[in-house]
Amino acid sequence: MELARYSSCSPFAPSKLSPQRTQFLNLKTTFHTQTATSLTFGVSADVSRNCARTDSLLIVRAREGGAEVETAVAEKPKVRRFQVFEGFPAPFGATVRDGGVNFAIYSANAVSASLCLVSLSDLQKESVTEQIPLDPLMNKTGDVWHVFLKGDFKDMLYGYKFDGKFSPEEGHYFDPSKILLDPYAKAVISRGEFGVLGPDDNCWPQMACMVPNAEDEFDWQGDLPLRYPQSDLIVYEMHVRGFTRHESSRTEAPGTYLGVVEKLDHLKELGVNCIELMPCHEFNELEYHSYNSVLGDYKVNFWGYSTVNYFSPMIRYSSAGIRNCGSDALNEFKLFVREAHKRGIEVLMDVVFNHTTEGNEKGPILSFRGVDNSVYYMVAPKGEFYNYSGCGNTFNCNHPVVRQFILDCLRYWVTEMHVDGFRFDLASIMTRGSSLWDSVNVYGNPIEGDLITTGTPLSNPPLIDMISNDPVLRGVKLIAEAWDAGGLYQVGTFPHWGIWSEWNGKYRDTVRQFIKGTDRFSGAFAECLCGSPNIYQGGGRKPWNSINLVCAHDGFTLADLVTYNNKHNLANGEDNNDGETHNNSWNCGEEGEFASISVKKLRKRQMRNFFLCLMVSQGVPMIYMGDEYGHTKGGNNNTYCHDNYINYFRWDKKEEATSDFFRFCCLMTKFRRECESLGLNDFPTSERLQWHGHTPGMPDWSEASRFVAFTLIDSVKGEIYVAFNASHLPVMVTLPERPGYRWVPLVDTSKPAPYDFLSRDIPEREIAIKQYAHFLDVNLYPMLSYSSIILVLSPDESS
Repeated sequence: MELARYSSCSPFAPSKLSPQRTQFLNLKTTFHTQTATSLTFGVSADVSRNCARTDSLLIVRAREGGAEVETAVAEKPKVRRFQVFEGFPAPFGATVRDGGVNFAIYSANAVSASLCLVSLSDLQKESVTEQIPLDPLMNKTGDVWHVFLKGDFKDMLYGYKFDGKFSPEEGHYFDPSKILLDPYAKAVISRGEFGVLGPDDNCWPQMACMVPNAEDEFDWQGDLPLRYPQSDLIVYEMHVRGFTRHESSRTEAPGTYLGVVEKLDHLKELGVNCIELMPCHEFNELEYHSYNSVLGDYKVNFWGYSTVNYFSPMIRYSSAGIRNCGSDALNEFKLFVREAHKRGIEVLMDVVFNHTTEGNEKGPILSFRGVDNSVYYMVAPKGEFYNYSGCGNTFNCNHPVVRQFILDCLRYWVTEMHVDGFRFDLASIMTRGSSLWDSVNVYGNPIEGDLITTGTPLSNPPLIDMISNDPVLRGVKLIAEAWDAGGLYQVGTFPHWGIWSEWNGKYRDTVRQFIKGTDRFSGAFAECLCGSPNIYQGGGRKPWNSINLVCAHDGFTLADLVTYNNKHNLANGEDNNDGETHNNSWNCGEEGEFASISVKKLRKRQMRNFFLCLMVSQGVPMIYMGDEYGHTKGGNNNTYCHDNYINYFRWDKKEEATSDFFRFCCLMTKFRRECESLGLNDFPTSERLQWHGHTPGMPDWSEASRFVAFTLIDSVKGEIYVAFNASHLPVMVTLPERPGYRWVPLVDTSKPAPYDFLSRDIPEREIAIKQYAHFLDVNLYPMLSYSSIILVLSPDESS
């Protein structure tokens, strides 16, 4: 039988069928082919037939007794692109194996499931190219639905449809009309360009998942983990898009992973050896899309704390976009990590396992909600969403299935993407009991008196236990933001297993208060300089368990911290009602950027004081992107919605000759790295550290004291003297006696650049040092108000 294609407007209509034609019709159900191929059917030899397939009909041409008759006998059989097999329940996600792809997904409460295959062209139409129903008897093991396919997956994506109860009061949101993302998808495809609306100006166009390809390989060029001791880290919090999106970056691919690669040498110059990326998991930046009449642009979700998928890197942070169904974007992220490692810089990811973008009951059904809402989210007995995140829902982290999901995700980013660790946003949520909590569920047997309810903080949360003791994650950095929006504050008490660090919010608040001259903080400030032993030592932790920060993405920048007393968030379009009200900031006498010369000089001095404090404190210092040149957000302390100059790193400002603060920062990080005593693995004792006041050995811890000084024995520098005068009055400091040695000035934040840091390359450096000689000859040093100093002990040649 020869096949030929005819027009779909065929004039032939069904007619009476001979027995032979009836026999042929009965055989049509077995007719499946992908190409026009000659086939032989078991019909009588005296009847020859040719068959032509039209778009809707199967045309039979038969010769009987010398006469040829053409008859339309049936609709043409649908051509299947894939061979369908039972499949395997593990691993979850889409996995290349045995010449095909295995698909496996967990859903305990769905009654039926289908795998949806979607071509790139059909994705734009929001239609399914091929839907494969899953047989509960053949394609389900336990609560795992699975199927194995062989065929041509080129330009093909996938998703799922699940059916079951749509009963919000019982916690179920099954909707068979929705194409859902696989929680384990390795790339999510929708729009290819950041901030650009979908078809028909849709902010939520249909999304689908990348089908993996065995040929997709990346050349890591022998890349291995750097595995720095945490005490050696200098962390830099970065936003990928914001880092190079401004035109002054002059990068070939601004706002992308490749753009960051072009600017990695800046971080190396700054002295950073660890990047902490703000969220790079797939999210929808158009989530808040609305016109902002204040700035005349559109609000977006710029920060990205609203995850769509945890395995997929943010596709629109790549120059490739959706090209090659997302695999090129994955390779761009890998290239960024590889190139950072080449420069001696580790990469940490800020991960948001506390909530997802699906929000509360009014939110969209995209993935977890439609797959199995009551498993992935904390829900109350009547179906309400617990909201410990402040974002509408709470990820059900300590449910057995969910905690395994989180562990699998972390392993993937470490093994496949080579990241070096994680910072967990609102990590205290991960210590709360799940909404299916009971002792049998977790421990295997009941515990007498166990009355744990949903959301109860757990002393030994199973998820934190699993992460802390996982053999694959051994050695990666784990940093907790040890609080949540439900009022749980665990700085110093977060379950740690000896390896978790914390964003030290108490360090931030105390340092801000002391540096701006608030009474009653001298003793607390001294604790911060020692790595906060008052918080961490009693629990068996070390100084490096404290991530010391003065500023971060959330709140004032360093420049704004010394420029504004109050938040100025009108640009957000919320009448200045959003953002933190208590910032512990000080404008140095005048509000706003337009101020007198004397006020501006004081502000620069205060910025140097804060940065010096970060670099001489035990623990791990963290710098916020842009603070190294004094980036301002105009007093806006909640810039989550701005894809514009407010959040963009200004390379032109950094390059300006007046940006002397960048030089100061580079020299201070270099000084920290050179000092063996400024990154201790344990808290300093009296054998190494001595406290001083205006006179040696006489510290003043009174409520009115605004002066703190100490000496630190250092095997490299010998000994260093550090002092902070947070008073509005100058002081004359008497230095400790060191017979045969002399104190040499190195840093004085009250001096103008370049004399704020007396590096060896400064012209006339010796003259500058001699200006102090008449004071140092008698072991004195004059300190101006709001200033800090570092002196280094040197052999006295005159003696």
